[in-house]
Amino acid sequence: MDDQDKKDNGQYIGEIKGGMRPSMKLVVMGIIDKKPKSIEVTVSCKPQEEDLEADVGLQLKVSFTDKAVQRNARLAGKWGPCENTLSFFPFAPGEAFKMEIVCEHQQFRILVDGQPLCGFTHRISKLASLTALRVFGDLQLTKVA
Repeated sequence: MDDQDKKDNGQYIGEIKGGMRPSMKLVVMGIIDKKPKSIEVTVSCKPQEEDLEADVGLQLKVSFTDKAVQRNARLAGKWGPCENTLSFFPFAPGEAFKMEIVCEHQQFRILVDGQPLCGFTHRISKLASLTALRVFGDLQLTKVA
């Protein structure tokens, strides 16, 4: 990530140089607000502000009210079926966390604090086209890499 990437306390928009590829890892670290509603992490083709219909390879929506982590992707302007099975909910209000998104050949693997949380099978075939990372919600970001 570059210094010119935008990072406010609760929002980050950055470029993934050369796009995603197998064995690549994105790391998001932060501290969750005391009364959080949601956090969202999106890996997409273009920064979302300019082009609302950009393809999204992975959207992670953390809902504190439902204790859920929804995963989805958008292709050609259409969202696919949402996945939300979880073995545990790893986020707690006021607590620090480290989320890792590991790109594998078949899927994204999501780990939180070193524990495997879930996977998400690739729906976009051209991983290299995924060049934007966006993080926002009820958190203070400490590191995005």
